[in-house]
Amino acid sequence: MFDNLLGSFWPYTIDGLILGAIYGLVALGYTMVYGVLRLINFAHSEIFMIGTMASAFVVMVMGVTKPLTGLALVGGLLLLVLAGGAASAGSAMLLERIAYRPLRKRGASRLAALISAIGASLFLQELFALVIIPYVFNRPQQGRNQMGVARIMEKDTLFSIGGAQVRVDQVIIFVAALGMMVLLDLLVNRTKIGRGIRATSQDPETAVLMGVDIDKIVRVTFLIGGLMAGVAGALFVLQFEVTKFSIGFLLGIKAFTAAVLGGIGNLRGALLGGLFLGLIENYGAAIFGSGWKDVIAFSVLVLVLMFRPTGILGESLQQARA
Repeated sequence: MFDNLLGSFWPYTIDGLILGAIYGLVALGYTMVYGVLRLINFAHSEIFMIGTMASAFVVMVMGVTKPLTGLALVGGLLLLVLAGGAASAGSAMLLERIAYRPLRKRGASRLAALISAIGASLFLQELFALVIIPYVFNRPQQGRNQMGVARIMEKDTLFSIGGAQVRVDQVIIFVAALGMMVLLDLLVNRTKIGRGIRATSQDPETAVLMGVDIDKIVRVTFLIGGLMAGVAGALFVLQFEVTKFSIGFLLGIKAFTAAVLGGIGNLRGALLGGLFLGLIENYGAAIFGSGWKDVIAFSVLVLVLMFRPTGILGESLQQARA
């Protein structure tokens, strides 16, 4: 049973870390919104989907027919990330404005916000399946099918570890995920807007008395969470070269699992939980078969909720010192 894992330990490890980095970036959006509003934004999975669609649209508009090289590749990668990040960040802010803010202003319960999130998630899926993919991507008969995306770069081996080949695109994804995490951590802990986020998370009423604009903080929180999901979407397209109207559904649930695993509301925990989940999934698939990957991921969620509901790191954004 363990022979497959032991024989290909490093390849499974590398693939798990790359997938986990994407989980971690999406999980950051969940954990940011939860830390400030105590809300699980289940429409965040569709914000990730929008990032993949925007990246696929850029590749289509660029007319990529073969992998790019040199400055064209650098420009293409930047466009990919900027398009994914901008589209998802804008969509997240629009989602907050339409689906959440009216409820928050009326003092609605968290259950109402949760129902609104689920409705927004289904709406966005159907919008892309019925309108965006058929008419924007000009694929009238493929609205619900998986779309392939042209390869934008050659996936050459950069170096090897224990017999596992590490490709250039994998290094880019992992470094980008770590870089985004570091920038977000600096933003939250070292800037004025970060102090506002932490103050709002800790005590909204006192934050208002101290002059914090709650509406602005909430908008910024959704913008940052959307940006992270959009960058994750661009990196997902770079790695797997596919997208779909429902591409975010399962991945979003796993990213939420990663957020819970690391400690919901904990920024560093979100990325750590994503990396752990990616590794656990891949190791489990090596031992039990690829058909068990999803079962393993959700079993981890149940076990964490049962035995350590605060997650690996435990401390949440709400408990952080403002």
